[in-house]
Amino acid sequence: MKQSLQLKVGQQLTMTPQLQQAIRLLQLSTLDLQQEIQAALDSNPLLEVSDDNDAEPETAKRDEDSHSQEESHAHKESSKSSSESADSEPSPRSDEDSDWAERNDIPEDLPVDTQWDDVFQTSSSVGGSLSGDDSDFGNEFRHSSSDSLQDHLRWQLNLSRLSEIDTHIADAIIDAIDEKGRLTQSPEELVEAFNDENIEIEEVNAVLHLIQQFDPPGVGGQNLQECLLIQLRQLDQKLPYVKEAQAVVRDYMPMLGNRDYAQIMRKCKLKEDDLKAVLQVIQSLNPTPGDMITDSDTEYVVPDVFVTKKEGRWLVELNPDIAPKIQINASYAALAKGTSKSSDTDYIRDNLQEARWFIKSLQSRNETLMKVASKIVEYQRGFLEHGEEAMKPLVLHDIAEAIGMHESTISRVTTQKYMHTPRGIFELKFFFSSHVSTDTGGECSSTAIRALIKKLVAAENPRKPLSDSKIATLLADQGIQVARRTIAKYRESLVIPPSNERKRLV
Repeated sequence: MKQSLQLKVGQQLTMTPQLQQAIRLLQLSTLDLQQEIQAALDSNPLLEVSDDNDAEPETAKRDEDSHSQEESHAHKESSKSSSESADSEPSPRSDEDSDWAERNDIPEDLPVDTQWDDVFQTSSSVGGSLSGDDSDFGNEFRHSSSDSLQDHLRWQLNLSRLSEIDTHIADAIIDAIDEKGRLTQSPEELVEAFNDENIEIEEVNAVLHLIQQFDPPGVGGQNLQECLLIQLRQLDQKLPYVKEAQAVVRDYMPMLGNRDYAQIMRKCKLKEDDLKAVLQVIQSLNPTPGDMITDSDTEYVVPDVFVTKKEGRWLVELNPDIAPKIQINASYAALAKGTSKSSDTDYIRDNLQEARWFIKSLQSRNETLMKVASKIVEYQRGFLEHGEEAMKPLVLHDIAEAIGMHESTISRVTTQKYMHTPRGIFELKFFFSSHVSTDTGGECSSTAIRALIKKLVAAENPRKPLSDSKIATLLADQGIQVARRTIAKYRESLVIPPSNERKRLV
């Protein structure tokens, strides 16, 4: 085979480090972005947090001096000189060195239309501090810790006077309780686990009975039936319908699960009003008592954009508190202006270039987020004004085509980004949904169909709940053609049980 040289003309996208950084910042959540900015501030000496309030104390001081009658002549002259100097000299942000530091010699690979000052209105630091009367609360919040269910049970165990062998048994029982508060092993299995320690089943049952009296009520039950019975036994037996509720849970639990109320009334010799009172007692119990004790910390969502309606128009604004306002340190940047060739100068120049790219990447991120959020609000104005039933079908391609970007970019922007609206806080992905055709030739989003299903189920007759086929028929009457299987899928996503399980007494 003969070797030869050939020339080919083609286009190829090169992922430069700067472009990779812009893409990485684009997909970061608010918390990750704050950590990324803080890491950049710590590693790059040319980046600093901007503080626009430095000039305010000087202004207040000059005003106070001008109105004071007890100041000396020398102090007045000093104040006057300081004032004239402030008026005549350019600010540190507008001198020659600062202009050189902020000069944009970077190719427009990341074009933006907004300025940094337009994006962030106020200066805020990452992980702000508490002061004043809130300091005690903040300190308590930072050092607070939550216990697991096992820790909570062992704390109560330490308050009980048990022998060494009973404490050993109690530890094994507590270890066998899951996060829902259910006992995952039977007493017989626990006895086998002790091997040759000569522990009898009666000892295990006695310790288990003690643990079942612990908080939260119902802990230590092997199944739902036992969990409910433990809670019913702890209630005052003189309360009305408590004993009847125990009988129903103990003897007719399968019928209760199947909502076979006619059989329960016949076997327990209860009237309909009495059975409704019994069901109210049972429904007041907690089927998963372990959920009351959790070791997970509460996670708060910080919205990236705010949507408000002013004078009949929907406005989209970036949250100014999600990241600090950063800038290039003009003093350090001026050192890179020299022509000397030294390691220190090269170090400053390299960091200056990285700082410029980092700020430009942040600008690009916020501009893209604003474009996507604004288009989403434009498409989903009906949802903002009327609710989920007015949600329009929307896919990533629609937004990508509207703002001239790739679908992968839209996917990155809408992941873990949240929008604060008058109807609540939603992830940007919430506003995207598939569609089904209507009889009039239009389209209806799957979110709107779910809202209609929820509305129909909420208004149904509890004695005769709507089946999936009936819901499909009712939607067809409104011009929305949805298959019964699709109705079942949407109903399950809404955590709505089937019609036979929704049937109840009224």
